Amino acid sequence: MSLTSPNVLALSGGVGGAKLAVGLRDVLPSEALTVVVNTGDDFDHLGLRICPDMDTLMYTLSGLANATVGWGQEGETWQFLNAMKRLGGETWFGLGDRDLATHVMRTRMLAEGESLSAVTAKLMRQLGVEVAVFPMTDDSVATEIECQSGDILAFQHYFVRDRCEPKISGVRFKGIAEAKLAPEFEALLDADALSSIVVCPSNPFVSVAPILELADSWLKLKAMNCPVVLVSPIVGGEALKGPAAKMMQELALPSTALAVAEFYHQRYPGLVDGFVLDEIDANAAAEVAALGMEPLITGTVMKSAEDKQALAKDVLAFSESLAQ
Repeated sequence: MSLTSPNVLALSGGVGGAKLAVGLRDVLPSEALTVVVNTGDDFDHLGLRICPDMDTLMYTLSGLANATVGWGQEGETWQFLNAMKRLGGETWFGLGDRDLATHVMRTRMLAEGESLSAVTAKLMRQLGVEVAVFPMTDDSVATEIECQSGDILAFQHYFVRDRCEPKISGVRFKGIAEAKLAPEFEALLDADALSSIVVCPSNPFVSVAPILELADSWLKLKAMNCPVVLVSPIVGGEALKGPAAKMMQELALPSTALAVAEFYHQRYPGLVDGFVLDEIDANAAAEVAALGMEPLITGTVMKSAEDKQALAKDVLAFSESLAQ
């Protein structure tokens, strides 16, 4: 299928995925892009349902995101959190005043019986997001971090409260065996009409794995009649955002783009057709190719709108060449 009439599915975590999603949105017709987002780090806090990756996507696509930190809203204020502190409440999770409105609205609609997919669609529409964005599931899946100390931590406790300091020994997804794909995600896979599947540069262990392992969706994606292209979240041995490189080291994996390719090759064999490396990691291209993944070397660091669009164009052209 030619990308002149594309139907592109992007799988995304938070900040890195949101950047590429913006680039894809900018170079594709809005109806040609669907983004499915990790919900493994969703949790309840202060009585509110919070969806961190989804909110990062929503704020980024709507132009409301705080570009400096990559999460939350620009111009945020903190009166609520300051008041919570005076009252002795929990303040480790940064709930800004504007962000709070999102969580209140989501929690109310969920309590009224609406699905997370329906709630997400309404919130996206209210903020002017025109591309289709869906959670991976409407059910509860909770990422948990297995620590080398023997402790089991809810992901946000590990990531935000404890600032990724505990050394990890593994990751597990509570509830994933019972969870179902979100209806829109399942329908997209059943239709098998995609021209490209793009795995955005997101943490392979806690952002992408929940999506791929939910209902064995990776097998359905692998069987589809289009290429799967993955953009490495590791550049020059470092994660541009988040704890991926630290996690790799603690899991006895080199913090390299090649190790990311090897992880996908071993855990999801045959899934990835094309692997996108940053120019700084060009020397790994031959080894990536030996894994059965076609390498593409290009600039993957997205600091500007032009960077995002350039990478999106490169990824789509790469996918089209693989399809041919």
